[in-house]
This record gives sequence, structure tokens and C-alpha cells, in this order.
Amino acid sequence: MDKFKELKELISSAEADATAFFDKGNKAAGTRLRNAMQQSKVLAQDIRNEVTAKKNG
Repeated sequence: MDKFKELKELISSAEADATAFFDKGNKAAGTRLRNAMQQSKVLAQDIRNEVTAKKNG
């Protein structure tokens, strides 16, 4: 459950960068947003693996 909370916090923190990039055209915010999305992908995969292991174990 810790990784799920971490994922929620990551998405919340990336929201400001998403707004800055899409609404204001801030390219640096786009870079930070891409980094956050990559981190969220990794966390989501970790959560999936945890769920599968718990379900099968």
C-alpha cells in the first residue's frame, strides 16, 4: 500500500508541471512532467507485481 500512496503523491505533485506545460507552454515543466510520468510507470509496474505476488501466494 506504500507504493500506491507514493504513486498518488507523485501524480499530485506532477499536476502543477502539467498545468505549466499545457496551459503556459513551459518547456522545462514538460521535461519534469515526462520524468514524473516515467516514475509513475515504474511504480505502477511495481504495484502490479506486488498484487500478482499476493494474489498467487
